[in-house]
Amino acid sequence: MKYSDRILNTPSSFIRDILKVLDAPDIISFAGGLPNPVSFPIDALKDAIDGAIRKNGSKLFQYSTTEGYLPLRELIAEKYRKKFGLDVRPEDILITNGSQQALELIGTVLLDKGDKVLMEEPGYLGAIQAFSLSEPEFLSVTLQDDGLDVDKLEDVLKRHPVKLIYSVPNFQNPTGLTYSMEKRKAIRELVSKYDLAFIEDDPYGELRFRGESLPYIGAGYLENSILLGSFSKTVTPGMRLGFLITKNAQLMRYLVTAKQGSDLHTNIFTQYAICEYLLNNPYEEHVRKIVELYRSQATAMLDAMGRYFPDTVSYTKPDGGMFIWATLPEGQAAMDLFPKAMEQKVAFVPGDPFYVSRRGVNTMRLNYTNATPEIITEGIRRLGSIL
Repeated sequence: MKYSDRILNTPSSFIRDILKVLDAPDIISFAGGLPNPVSFPIDALKDAIDGAIRKNGSKLFQYSTTEGYLPLRELIAEKYRKKFGLDVRPEDILITNGSQQALELIGTVLLDKGDKVLMEEPGYLGAIQAFSLSEPEFLSVTLQDDGLDVDKLEDVLKRHPVKLIYSVPNFQNPTGLTYSMEKRKAIRELVSKYDLAFIEDDPYGELRFRGESLPYIGAGYLENSILLGSFSKTVTPGMRLGFLITKNAQLMRYLVTAKQGSDLHTNIFTQYAICEYLLNNPYEEHVRKIVELYRSQATAMLDAMGRYFPDTVSYTKPDGGMFIWATLPEGQAAMDLFPKAMEQKVAFVPGDPFYVSRRGVNTMRLNYTNATPEIITEGIRRLGSIL
């Protein structure tokens, strides 16, 4: 059988592949981007599901509209109006099967083969994978401690007809870095001069345990802004409920058309359940508990890295989110260390999958949200013995 070029050229998810072999109870895994299961509001979700069924009956089990459950979209719109001062209305929101589907829909609507997509370097593997299905040409701009290198961004935009830019401005995956206010303003001013789509993926923004919340780069400012959000990191990842926000009405029409061809609509049962949960539970209080949990786990990992990692290894110190990014000495490939780490029953993600063109890189991603401080400390001790 002959397969399409697009699937042959789309990378498999290294993280998903290695998670299959990390089920052994004696392996300490910093590889996944998994929320801590103790943060799942299981009892409240049970009540929400029961309440949604009592109130709405068979509607939870019927086909529904492509755009998504209107009361849920109204709640999301209200949140962004109150918290960020954005003029978001229900018609500006599309409920998706996680943020990952939103990325695929954007690629379907905006990208033809060979179109240029600009990524952060390093960048989110899931976005690289989703956009690869449209067979674009990837360009990348180095991510500095406070956001994209604006000079390099300007140079790339001058030399190439970039179709879209993808960014994760808050607690970026994989680095954990956050764009500064100065960088946000500079990037906004630069991007406003070009006819392109600017995507801000913000699944981690509410998970801030240090510093003040910052305004978005494009949302509320740029005509072709696309903002992605999710309930996966704050309520439950298993329900796969995400959303896309854009004020560009024509773009939204095309996205809805693409979603109709993809899956008709997002699981309506979970939309009713999440809406009922949000209406009847103190969501912000729940998120604060998650933030405190992740603060303690991040602190445990950073303290252990300071104790057990050699001085030749540098690493980010995130203000929130789920990840720490470590950089080894120049010339030392993190991928070569992975089998040695597995011998010591500890796992991480080598940096290679987060680059569109580089291999054998000296970087690694560590996730701290899915282990206790004691297990984190032991896992970092094992990694330190290898390093």
